[in-house]
Amino acid sequence: MGTWFLYENSGKKASIINTEFSLAYLTVPDTHPADQIEIAAMCGYEGVSLRFISMRLPGEPDYSPLNKNIYDSIRQGLSRTGLKLMDVELARIADGADVSTYERQLSLAAELGAGWVISSVWTDDREYSLEQMGRLCDIARKYNIKVNLEFMSFASVDTLEKALKMIKALNKANLYIMIDVLHAYRAGVTPEMLKAVPAELFGFVHLCDGPEWIPPVEHPDMKGVAREKRLYVGEGGIDVAGLVSAIPQFPYMSIELPNLKNAEAYGKVQHARRCLETAKAYFTEKGL
Repeated sequence: MGTWFLYENSGKKASIINTEFSLAYLTVPDTHPADQIEIAAMCGYEGVSLRFISMRLPGEPDYSPLNKNIYDSIRQGLSRTGLKLMDVELARIADGADVSTYERQLSLAAELGAGWVISSVWTDDREYSLEQMGRLCDIARKYNIKVNLEFMSFASVDTLEKALKMIKALNKANLYIMIDVLHAYRAGVTPEMLKAVPAELFGFVHLCDGPEWIPPVEHPDMKGVAREKRLYVGEGGIDVAGLVSAIPQFPYMSIELPNLKNAEAYGKVQHARRCLETAKAYFTEKGL
């Protein structure tokens, strides 16, 4: 699924702005997946990243494809627009969660063309998390789906180092590392650290910008910015170009840029459009 971000014959990277872009669920949260597909098509994205597995947050609508009407609306929307279902979320590894309950959603995602599922770890029980992540990879492999492990500062796997240790310990061919620009910056990831990671371990990227200030884990802004106040690329304090250009390959970039204030001010369509336009303008300006 998707085209890897490759080196050209000259030995130089292909232009970042020529990679494929996907519209992530959290950029337009609580949007019916059929509407998310239409928004992405209107704004010029190549694909969408949908929430197939609910996080069961208070007030979160359930847009599971287990509902045949929702599944059919997704299938029809993808067919009508020509967009791709790039990936689905969120296969959480958490105490009391059994990853086998995600299998039906993954099978439906594969039917619709998805090649990736996002996972993150929310338990400090290392043996349990390894066992569950291993099972998730095995289930996903049955449907030719790759698992993208996301580390974030308020999860149990909160650093690049911990994520890489999990990947090494499991040694699963379909387990990759996700770089979310905001979470990577807040975890102290540098371009030099990314250059030291084997190229074949990188999955797709979550793209956004954010404030330069890194709050303590217990500060409301740690979760608040991640879920509601991310910034358009180039309008924050993160060296987005430095981080992204240090990743030697990735299949596509999914723009995950929730900003409730901007979405309300501009409307969902214009917010999604600005996310893509500002990203492309930024990479063009940086010569990437």
